[in-house]
Amino acid sequence: MAGDITTFLERAATSTVLVVGDVMVDAYLWGQVERISPEAPVPVVQVRERSARLGGAANVALNLKALGASPIVVSVVGNDEGAATLERLFAENGLPANGLLRSTGRRTTLKTRVISGHQHIVRVDEEQEDDLAPKEEEQLIAKVRELLRTAAPNVLVLEDYDKGVLTAATVAGIIAAAKEANVPVAVDPKKRNFLAYAGVDLFKPNLKELREGLKTEVQAGDLASVRAAVQLLEERLGNRRSLVTLSEHGVYIHGPEGEHRIAAHRRTIADVSGAGDTVIAVASLALAQGLPMEQIAQLANLAGGLVCEEVGVVPMDLERFRSECQRLQLPR
Repeated sequence: MAGDITTFLERAATSTVLVVGDVMVDAYLWGQVERISPEAPVPVVQVRERSARLGGAANVALNLKALGASPIVVSVVGNDEGAATLERLFAENGLPANGLLRSTGRRTTLKTRVISGHQHIVRVDEEQEDDLAPKEEEQLIAKVRELLRTAAPNVLVLEDYDKGVLTAATVAGIIAAAKEANVPVAVDPKKRNFLAYAGVDLFKPNLKELREGLKTEVQAGDLASVRAAVQLLEERLGNRRSLVTLSEHGVYIHGPEGEHRIAAHRRTIADVSGAGDTVIAVASLALAQGLPMEQIAQLANLAGGLVCEEVGVVPMDLERFRSECQRLQLPR
């Protein structure tokens, strides 16, 4: 099934996407460095503004919403101030929070970035990374099964940030539930459970994740090296398609239709934070629409590059994405 960007966005606007994984608050302190501290050789940032945004799996949802889709996020968070901030941000962004399960035994992830001008000075993480307790795993899988039945999503995204929500048990249970419901599964993996995502429809690691997950060396600029790593990946996972992001070398996709390497578009890179979230959002919608692999890679590659021109974790700009696709005549 092929079509132009207008057709893609029209279909995206009628799509429901279940996003399961680690959610977090991305907090920012915006300011200016005016002097060095007399206490230690470190810059003093005079803070002018504070802000908070949705991060992790919730940022994938924001990207999906920006594309016109209807995302539903499922995760386990703490029963704390961070969870209250998350629910407020969900409401402000028009996202349903009925998939957020609170736990008294967990801490909500908060990442605070200190920005001076356009320079990222430091990041402070407050988080908990141990796996969900068995009871929490059961509750998460039950919530996913419930939403697969009631929301009838077009695609399910597993967004892993190694914060403990996507355990080996929850991954297996969720994939099994999606298969029973005949819903395709797209994965944005991390290192800890890299090889747990057996049999998924689209597996999207970046180069670092591919190297660490397979414990093998991969050279982004060497197609043979990337091809060999993906072959090893698919032998171990049995996944249907692999989409590897290669930074300035673009993306590589492999699956039943063969392979394609899409070159990166020239960009002024300001910040790569959150680019993977945008890539998986676009790729999952293209997957749900049954687009050819090359078109999945083209659209995801363009979208990921566009958000890298913005400072901080931000969802994509729909009109800019549309106009760039039209200018470049993508997908084709």
